[in-house]
Amino acid sequence: MILKPVDKPVPDLLPGEMPRVELRGYSYDDHRQIVPALLETMAACGCWVLEQRALSPTITELCFEVQLRSVFELYSGLIATGVELTRDSHTCMTGLCTVRDYNPRQAKRRRIITVRLELSFLEQAGSEFDLGRTPTGLA
Repeated sequence: MILKPVDKPVPDLLPGEMPRVELRGYSYDDHRQIVPALLETMAACGCWVLEQRALSPTITELCFEVQLRSVFELYSGLIATGVELTRDSHTCMTGLCTVRDYNPRQAKRRRIITVRLELSFLEQAGSEFDLGRTPTGLA
C-alpha cells in the first residue's frame, strides 16, 4: 500500500508567532502632514495601530498589524503618501506582495503580520541657507 502525502492546512499562528516586518523610510515633507495622512491610509487598508511614538524630534515609529491580503494596498498607500522606503524595505514589501499573489491559500486566511515602520523626516537639501555651505563652512 502506497501512502500519498496529505495536503494538511497550515495551522494559524499563535500571537507570539506572528511574523514581524521591519520597515524603514524617510520623507522630506513636514511630519505634521505626513503622519496624519499615513494613519488615514493605514486605516483605509485595515491596519490596526498598536503604538505610535516619537523616537526623536525627526524620527517617528509606528507599530501596527495588517492582514496579508491587504499588504499590496498598504505598500501602494505608503508610496502614495510620500514615504520613501529603503531598498531593504522595498524588497520586504515586494516579497510580501509575492506571497499574497502566488500563495492564494495563505492570503485568503486571516494571516496577520506585525509591522514596525521607522520613519525619518529629513531637511530638504538646497534650501537658501544650505546653498552657501561647503564641507568646511560657509562659502
